[in-house]
Amino acid sequence: MNIGVVVFPGSNCDHDCRHVFQDVLGQAVTMVWHKEASLAGLDAVILPGGFSYGDYLRTGAIAQFSPVMQAVKQFAGGGGLVLGICNGFQILLEAGLLPGAMLRNKSLHFICRETHVKVENASTPFTSLYKSGQVLKIPIAHADGNYYTDPVTLAGLQANAQIIFRYCRADGKVTPEACPNGSLDNIAGIRNAAGNVLGMMPHPERCAETVLGNEDGRLLFQSMIASMERKQLVGAG
Repeated sequence: MNIGVVVFPGSNCDHDCRHVFQDVLGQAVTMVWHKEASLAGLDAVILPGGFSYGDYLRTGAIAQFSPVMQAVKQFAGGGGLVLGICNGFQILLEAGLLPGAMLRNKSLHFICRETHVKVENASTPFTSLYKSGQVLKIPIAHADGNYYTDPVTLAGLQANAQIIFRYCRADGKVTPEACPNGSLDNIAGIRNAAGNVLGMMPHPERCAETVLGNEDGRLLFQSMIASMERKQLVGAG
């Protein structure tokens, strides 16, 4: 597999994502500068965390206009897997690849700590190796992670199983107190209607190997690889 990691001015988790795919999971990785206009030859695209363009105006607002985002939209429209982590999620929202918007955390403070999230849908290319209802411990690091959308869109996300991760307690119960940032319906991650674009605020790349003391994020990347391998087999057949 050849995984593309997009690099915007201000990205700071791009090398973390490369490390997981390349050094931990043995996949080829291409670093894609934000001015690139083609994603030819890639099997999946990652929009990493960080502070693209310094978060000026609002998170992801300027990055959505980078030349590479037209290519990302085309890639997603063709069924390619796209994962946006933290700032990457914010960019996907601003670019219209996912519905909704990010507000400032309810506390108005930057939050950097481990959280528990519940896998609400294990039937996606990003979560197929997890179990439905499985509780993961994944760190967050953001100031604008308070997900919001209108009631009609929220109802659609709920009805179509597009809410993939919810903040929860360690025992798996989804409660308002378990939500670190005020996100609507405790949302930590959502997918698009087609199922090939996922945005999430927690950082799975920061808990994907034993040396970090936590491997809960590893299965997300392995799920993606397994999905791409299945797609190749179908294409070859």
